Amino acid sequence: MWSQVRPALLLVLVLSVLTGVVYPLLVTATAGLLFPARANGSLVRADGRVVGSALIGQPFEDPRYFWGRPSSTVPFPYNAASSAGSNLGPSNAQLRDAVRRRLEALRAADPGNTVPVPVDLVTASGSGLDPDISPAAALYQVRRVARARGLPEPVVRELVARHIERRQLGILGEPRVNVLELNIALDALSPYVTEIGETGRPLARGK
Repeated sequence: MWSQVRPALLLVLVLSVLTGVVYPLLVTATAGLLFPARANGSLVRADGRVVGSALIGQPFEDPRYFWGRPSSTVPFPYNAASSAGSNLGPSNAQLRDAVRRRLEALRAADPGNTVPVPVDLVTASGSGLDPDISPAAALYQVRRVARARGLPEPVVRELVARHIERRQLGILGEPRVNVLELNIALDALSPYVTEIGETGRPLARGK
């Protein structure tokens, strides 16, 4: 009997070491070597410190910043430990109330903006962690952000255009704008623009 059990136990031990130790270490080392940024969480840095991840959204409420897609995670927005959507259907009264409140907040922050509000600014994603918004959602906010920062709208609009990520391989996904990276670029831009040309491009910057 032992002659039959011993090979089975040995096989379990060998496979456990291979699949539970060697393989994970090999994959981790390969990923760290070939894709170091992604393997470490796609961390975003500003002024030499980590301020977030390009894969997880953050709540922005200051009118001087672009706002991301709403999040339905609990107990706070963009909680990576509780990724989920609201699971509310389009006929649900709670969802309609939430969308109405978000519309009112957007209109109150920019009362003169008559452009239709893009849907991703008033509806949460299935994960609740979406770090991106559509180009339309970013452009909708240009007027408010430019006014709050005292910047010409063409400058802010151009900044948005530079941060639009296209479809992967030209066919996968949708064009999108990473809100955190856009806001970091906005903070870096605001103190330096000193003169605007006819095209709206910054002509001179000071340090």
